[in-house]
Amino acid sequence: MRTAALALLFAFTAVVALPARAGEDEEKRAENAVRVLREVMEAPDKAIPKDLLENAHAIAVVPDVIKAGFVIGGRHGSGLIAVKTRDGTWSNPSFVSMTGGSIGFQAGVSSTDVILVFRTQRGVDSIVHGKFTLGADASAAAGPVGRTAQAATDAQLKAEIYSYSRARGLFAGAALDGTAITIDNGANQSVYGKGVTARRIFDGGVSNVPDRVVDFRDRLEEYTSR
Repeated sequence: MRTAALALLFAFTAVVALPARAGEDEEKRAENAVRVLREVMEAPDKAIPKDLLENAHAIAVVPDVIKAGFVIGGRHGSGLIAVKTRDGTWSNPSFVSMTGGSIGFQAGVSSTDVILVFRTQRGVDSIVHGKFTLGADASAAAGPVGRTAQAATDAQLKAEIYSYSRARGLFAGAALDGTAITIDNGANQSVYGKGVTARRIFDGGVSNVPDRVVDFRDRLEEYTSR
């Protein structure tokens, strides 16, 4: 009896001590990215213009970017990016990280949702090859909001990337120069498997994709086709 009880106790302890299943944190990130995309795109007259989505080469959504600092500040966040494939549909998403810093008088902590709309293939290629910095490796401008992009200024029209942010419920174009975007290879491999690269994900070379991750791609398809 004692041996059986000890065995049962050991088995229970082992179960309790099991780590979270692989990709659980990443699936939560995907769920948050879908939430942000849905809330922004369903806001009357404040969404990203449909014609921008139709002509975009890639869309990145980074929820809850934390900005904190006193005099010297910084920001960090994690999200997803999907690219437009050759047949005009959206790819499965790759996980990305966003980091940046700023210098000036500032204090406090804030959380902001960020969306990036890539208007050229060059910006997408820069991400796949490692990382790029907004304003340095690719021109960026605050993106227009509303039903169409016709109100965009000349400076905006020349930008390779439109950037948006949402804080305290307000969604608008935002200047994010100096922010670096990198592929999160660890998150990708946790979800898609060992050795899987962003290029392979974008080219459709993955299977058994979690529903929450697939939902990000499906939402992009929905909002582009409306």
